[in-house]
Amino acid sequence: MMRTANPALNSKTFTHIGAFADSKVMTLQGTVNKTFILLFLTVFSASFVWNKFFAFGNPAVVMPWMWGGMFGGFIVAIITVFKKEWAPMTAPIYALLEGLFLGAISAIFEARFPGIVMQAVVLTFGTLFCLLFAYKSGLIKPTENFKLGVVAATGAIALFYFVSIIMGFFGVNFSIMHSSSPLSIGFSVVVVIIAALNLVLDFDFIERGSESGAPKFMEWYAAFGLLVTLIWLYIEILRLLSKLYGRRG
Repeated sequence: MMRTANPALNSKTFTHIGAFADSKVMTLQGTVNKTFILLFLTVFSASFVWNKFFAFGNPAVVMPWMWGGMFGGFIVAIITVFKKEWAPMTAPIYALLEGLFLGAISAIFEARFPGIVMQAVVLTFGTLFCLLFAYKSGLIKPTENFKLGVVAATGAIALFYFVSIIMGFFGVNFSIMHSSSPLSIGFSVVVVIIAALNLVLDFDFIERGSESGAPKFMEWYAAFGLLVTLIWLYIEILRLLSKLYGRRG
């Protein structure tokens, strides 16, 4: 059974893939190649908004790009989840839209805490490669109990974030989300760890998917799912670093 907390990569993703039989099948190398393409597209659009922010030095200039990228990316992600065969087209669109959001939010953080973005990028990809090594070497084995624990923890975090957003509309803000207190920093550390562990589940899922002879378009879908986790991890690391910077200030 393939279990993952990533909503784009769950145990039902490869169900009935026979309906999309193709002469070419999903491979690990193909998925890696598609992942690099999506990362390039994300960085490309992010750099556009990043440069626009620092050219004007006004957050208001990039706000339309940030909100458009965030909500547009969310809509495209939902479409991709339900229409997996569209992934060769929707996954690149998602990457471009999320790049707009990431470029804006990264520039805003960078303006406040110079150097924070490069640190977040290095930590994100450092975590990716460390966990990939741990997974391939067998240091971390995605057993069913391990998967269940990560899924449950991810669900709890998602529920907490959802409640905090709803309460925010009524003027109720949870200090644990935004303050620089030790408790808030501890919370961010836990979230970063859970986000990172989702990578292990995604690696396992992608490997099993390639072994199942999934159709070629699933390479794009699997790369999309991995990108979803990487974006979440990067944002959480950025939030954690900002809290640490805040305490130093």
